[in-house]
Amino acid sequence: MNRKTLEILEYDKLIQLLSACATSDSGKIKCASLHPLRNREAILKSLENTSDAVARVLAGKKISFGGNKNLNECFKAMSVEATLAISELLMIASSMECAKNVKDYGLAEEREDSLREMFENIVPSESLAKEIRRVIVSEDEIADDASPTLKSIRREMVNTASRIHSDLNKMVNSTYRTYLQDAVITMRNDRYCIPVKAEYKGQVKGIVHDQSKGGMTFFIEPAAIVEQNNRIQELEAEEREEINRILHNLSKEAATHLEELKINQEILSELDFIFAKASLAINEEAVMPDYESGEYLDIKRARHPFIDKNKVVPIDIILGEKYSCLIVTGPNTGGKTVSLKTTGLLCAMGQSGLFIPAAPGSKLKIFRDIYAEIGDEQSIEQSLSTFSGHMKGIVSILKEANHNSLCLFDELCSGTDPTEGAALAIAIISRLMDKRATVMVTTHYAELKIFALNTENVENACCEFDVETLSPTYRLYIGIAGKSNAFAISEKLGLDKRIIERAKLEMDDSREDFEDILKDLEEARKSIESDREEAARLRKEVEKLKEELDRNKENANERKEKILREAREEARSILEDAKEEADEAIRLYNSGSSIQEMEKKRAALRKKIDDNASKIKNTEKKPEKTGKKVDRDKLKVGDRVHSVSMGMTGEIKKLPDSKGKVTIAAGIMEFKVAFDDLIYAKEEIVKEPTRTTNMASGFSKAATISTEINLLGLNSDEAIAKLDKYLDDAYLSHLHSVRVVHGKGTGALRSAIHKYLKRLDFVSEFHLAEQGEGDAGVTIVVF
Repeated sequence: MNRKTLEILEYDKLIQLLSACATSDSGKIKCASLHPLRNREAILKSLENTSDAVARVLAGKKISFGGNKNLNECFKAMSVEATLAISELLMIASSMECAKNVKDYGLAEEREDSLREMFENIVPSESLAKEIRRVIVSEDEIADDASPTLKSIRREMVNTASRIHSDLNKMVNSTYRTYLQDAVITMRNDRYCIPVKAEYKGQVKGIVHDQSKGGMTFFIEPAAIVEQNNRIQELEAEEREEINRILHNLSKEAATHLEELKINQEILSELDFIFAKASLAINEEAVMPDYESGEYLDIKRARHPFIDKNKVVPIDIILGEKYSCLIVTGPNTGGKTVSLKTTGLLCAMGQSGLFIPAAPGSKLKIFRDIYAEIGDEQSIEQSLSTFSGHMKGIVSILKEANHNSLCLFDELCSGTDPTEGAALAIAIISRLMDKRATVMVTTHYAELKIFALNTENVENACCEFDVETLSPTYRLYIGIAGKSNAFAISEKLGLDKRIIERAKLEMDDSREDFEDILKDLEEARKSIESDREEAARLRKEVEKLKEELDRNKENANERKEKILREAREEARSILEDAKEEADEAIRLYNSGSSIQEMEKKRAALRKKIDDNASKIKNTEKKPEKTGKKVDRDKLKVGDRVHSVSMGMTGEIKKLPDSKGKVTIAAGIMEFKVAFDDLIYAKEEIVKEPTRTTNMASGFSKAATISTEINLLGLNSDEAIAKLDKYLDDAYLSHLHSVRVVHGKGTGALRSAIHKYLKRLDFVSEFHLAEQGEGDAGVTIVVF
């Protein structure tokens, strides 16, 4: 892709951001070599890799490639079987350990993605890495246990040095004490010596290795330890030879893994590069661009990656679908150039396999080349003016651009006579459109705004400027031409109004009318934008209300299921109790129990039924009165009312119309309801509970039970006992009412029966029979 364009778009800064995300030198080299691709399959594959790496990182899995060392120099030495240095062997061990960690990370879970094959192809050589770590302690030290020979040599070196120290200590502290400058043991030329005063030089037999600057001290190796010092030097030579042998063997072993190391380095570097792209995407809150939906640009809420994401104003860029040329106008410092660079840089990022800082669903087109003519091309050395340098770049673009090109021009044909410049700009845009190139231009020329209005496949856009605050908002609006706002800005800054009026007189009438139209369009756009924001707010509120309604419905269903579940459990418990009581009654009957025992059992069962009925009666909510009816004369807008039929509460918005319909508002929704359907909302609305009657199991008795009982001739106790059993049977047989014949007599039996009936919960009412039906001798009982 055009190198000059990448420089203009500051693609190198993007590479720096990416390289900072890599954790190995090899990965950083990969990042530095990144460039936009042209092949669709390669672009999509690269983006897929980035997407899969992002998914792994967001899943909470992070990995470092810092142990992946650049082993290219080691590979050269290994190919000729040269002995590697300690530092080089440590780099190999580090790379092998990194390979193992990365492979374990990549295959830790059954994730089938585009990166899995790379993780599987890594070949970690754990045995070699462990051997290197066993032998080499650090870059300056080989372990004593590297080999038995090395261990023996070093043990003898320690013993010999110890004997030397012991002998010299005796000399220093006794034999030569008076001859010494200081009672110390020192080293000269890697041999142990003692510091002897110059006047006693002849008294100490041995080899002189050095003397002080003043000549007052001679450093002499006593003859008694010369052989021991010689032995230490021999051992040191043997140690070096053994270390070289050990390193050579390790190097030969490493050379057997040469191909594996090369493969690992390539894969680890590629993975480091891919995960660097993922880290950059996460840092920039970027998204994967869509190349599948169409051959055009539709970038939603695009952000320039070099501007703080907390300060940048996102813009929407649509280009190439309904129009292939976008002409952006507006005042200076309004964001036109940033919009231009954002478009070019995001296209380059997408084709580099990078996510783009934009909203999900953003679409990009694959361009073979991106051309940008942005900035001042003035050159003193080449004797080029600003316009000449600018035109030189345009000429080059016109030669090379085609239907797969994106052409970006900042202030096209500026720096010359405005009339000629505008005409040239129109001609250049027309030529590029003939080539079917995708074009984006910034300009101040009014002629280009008119050209966009009158030309098919060309669209206006503007960068908004707030005249009140004299500051740009950096918002890009497509479909509206921008104004330079020179007069308004000048007036705000204090320029004499008479000068501004004179300037307006100098303008062509049609030009002034055009600017007025643009002003009206701008005001209309702001009004539409405000309406759109209000509509979005209302839509959001509706969605919130719908979610709340769905949530309440779900809660109601859950409560309903719970009530039904509890009711079923209660019914099952009641049936089990009934079965037990029935079984007990049958057992008593079969065992030949007396009538008194049977009556006692029946009375206990009767009491249990009465107790349960009392509990049910106490727990039932009595129906409460509904809210107060709305007074038509006192009703006013703003009153809180409740619609009984709709079950909805709201405020009065409009009083009753000719049809008696009242408009009420509930949230953001309004409804028309009948006036008679309204009650005041301040009264609590409680629905009257529906009473259900438990079904009994007295079907066998229902066919034989009489609707009348005769108690004549019985005393009160006998009559009550017989009546009690009869009423149970009649009630369980679902009779609505029965006749109790007790006769007139003294009235004592009637009084006892009436007193008894008052205590029964399942008796609704009772009264004496009508004249001719038994009157005072018969009581009618209603269940």
